[in-house]
Amino acid sequence: MTSPLVIFDLDGTLIDTAPDLMASLNHVMDLNGLEHVTFDDMTWLVGQGAKVMIERAWALHNHPSSPDQLQSAFEAFLIHYAAGMPGKSAPYPGLLAALDRLDAAGMQLAVCTNKSEQLALQLLDCLDLTGRFAAITGGDTFEVKKPHGDHILRTIDKAGGEPDNAVMIGDSINDILAAQNASVPAIGVPFGYSDKPVESFNPDIVIDHFDKLDAALIERLIAARIPAA
Repeated sequence: MTSPLVIFDLDGTLIDTAPDLMASLNHVMDLNGLEHVTFDDMTWLVGQGAKVMIERAWALHNHPSSPDQLQSAFEAFLIHYAAGMPGKSAPYPGLLAALDRLDAAGMQLAVCTNKSEQLALQLLDCLDLTGRFAAITGGDTFEVKKPHGDHILRTIDKAGGEPDNAVMIGDSINDILAAQNASVPAIGVPFGYSDKPVESFNPDIVIDHFDKLDAALIERLIAARIPAA
């Protein structure tokens, strides 16, 4: 069997990106003469990629949009967001030490996000984190994305791992549902961007700080999913 693989969501799990996502989204809101969104709004706007985030923000203000308008706004968002990276985005407390612990234990790491692959790679490059991951997949890497289980399964395959030896960590319903759909144990984190408590999505366990993430926890979750011989 391959080494255990620990898969992370990006926004709201690995990296606190809300300030920069909000700044770029509000740039688009300005371009369309709409009121700014707030951090409280971000908890349900984030999770399905930038285009859906814009569409949801416009719906919040009852702003009608055509496909062309949405595409134009999406392109304006991408330009603004990419130009400001990494901005105020930063790893969550304890993350780097947790990655070091998992790596020292011989575990592989991967990222599975609904953010576009290009933006995910650019952000991780800016934060000098790209080299830590065996695979980084975005919402446009495959023809499916979270909560579809195949997004996780194909990330596992790209990382050279095995589904029976993998765990998913995320902050939102998309992350937990994707893990459940892929029959992979799920660790929920409560400090991300979810409009409901992550506990309500029934992850296998919730950790409130990355200080609690170590190889022993990953091994327990994997062992609990493997039937006794």
